Amino acid sequence: MSETPRKLAVFPAFHKVDGARVVIAGDGEAAGAKVRLLAETSASIQVFGPTLDKETGADLVAANGAWVPRLPEAGDFDGAALAFIATGDEATDWALTALAREAGVPVNVVDRPELCDFFTGALVNRAPLAVAVSTAGAAPVLARHVRARIEALLAPAFGDLAGLADRLRGAVGGAIGSGEGRRRFWARFFTGTVAEKVFAGKVEEAEAEARAALAAPAKAAGHVSLVGAGPGAEDLLTLRAQRLLQEADVIVYDALVPEKVVAMGRRDARRIHVGKTRGSHRATQEEINALLVSEAEAGNRVVRLKSGDPLIFGRAGEEIAALRAAGVSFDLVPGITAAFAAAATTEIPLTLRGVASALVFATGHDEHLETLPGWAGIALSGATVAVYMGHSVAGKVATQLIAAGLNASTPVALIENASRADQRAFVGRLDELPKLAARPEIEGPVLIVIGEVVAHGALGFEPAALSTLVAA
Repeated sequence: MSETPRKLAVFPAFHKVDGARVVIAGDGEAAGAKVRLLAETSASIQVFGPTLDKETGADLVAANGAWVPRLPEAGDFDGAALAFIATGDEATDWALTALAREAGVPVNVVDRPELCDFFTGALVNRAPLAVAVSTAGAAPVLARHVRARIEALLAPAFGDLAGLADRLRGAVGGAIGSGEGRRRFWARFFTGTVAEKVFAGKVEEAEAEARAALAAPAKAAGHVSLVGAGPGAEDLLTLRAQRLLQEADVIVYDALVPEKVVAMGRRDARRIHVGKTRGSHRATQEEINALLVSEAEAGNRVVRLKSGDPLIFGRAGEEIAALRAAGVSFDLVPGITAAFAAAATTEIPLTLRGVASALVFATGHDEHLETLPGWAGIALSGATVAVYMGHSVAGKVATQLIAAGLNASTPVALIENASRADQRAFVGRLDELPKLAARPEIEGPVLIVIGEVVAHGALGFEPAALSTLVAA
């Protein structure tokens, strides 16, 4: 069942205030906070209030603002860009809000979200770059905590980089005719050596390099990134994967990659679903290989998004060979594979001193969709075995392992949709595995863990327990 998307009650936007008059009504601590907030802008600040404390007065003077020693009256809001009401008195706040709205001025009323036309977010100032975090008045302290994390991520030099981009806008528009060409220039600008020079404090060198690139533009080279999307939970995606999705021109993805992960890409990126599921392929592997090569040769930055890790049953090796043969540049970004996600959510230690010192990744099928017996001997030695794509072959797997000599009472765990909100987990004995194929409610991808370590996980282990569903 798909999750209903959350809807915002407010639309994020930034008001132009350069040189515009902004009215603050009030003379207490809240009014002083608004003075300090607006002092980070180039607005003309006008404070109306019977008194003004020394600290707020000093902040107002530093911001070249003005103080009127009374509350605003009809006409005082005329021509203002914004109004902040911070008197602390409910009746006064209502009356001043009405005056501002009569003048057509948007209003923010401190601690009265029901009166607000707009909300001020917790601000990260890297002018001209700005990030504002808002909870629409629901949890302002949370917004401040999030802002602190963003502050740590954005070095002050981001402002210098944004300023350099602003200075170059006209030159870029004149030198590069197409919108797609400009987008690619800016992608290289913000992620390449120009940005590195800015962050190193060499802004003049960075500008010279950028202008030289505009004077002699190079043909855009395509590139393919084979990216692991992880097991499904969006917050298990790596930071590098998120960045590449934001830079991609084309996203080629499989059926098991959730739409929420695909949606992390640029909104204007082309999305191509190649839909490989059990027993059904929308595109053959050869067609996918040719697609990646052709898109890269057209100069596009391509993200090939694969569920889990691309190097574990993701057929990345075949795509790598095709890209190498075509001379296309590529890189690989690992993802969290299903075995790790399943083990983490069920607290199964895949290796455990004195119990299992080896781990085997196995698939339930070979290229002809036949069950593979080759790893049975390894399981007999005490290794933990993680079987991918094991739903339809659970019975054959159990039969072959028992025939090879593995104890029928060996603990097994079966995890469907590992790490997702609809994850389900079962635990039982090896000889109970055939019961899994008879459960019609199991439709998602299944990961089977076989070995004594299962008994040490959060699911526990009781013989004949496979018929009992355990929420995980």
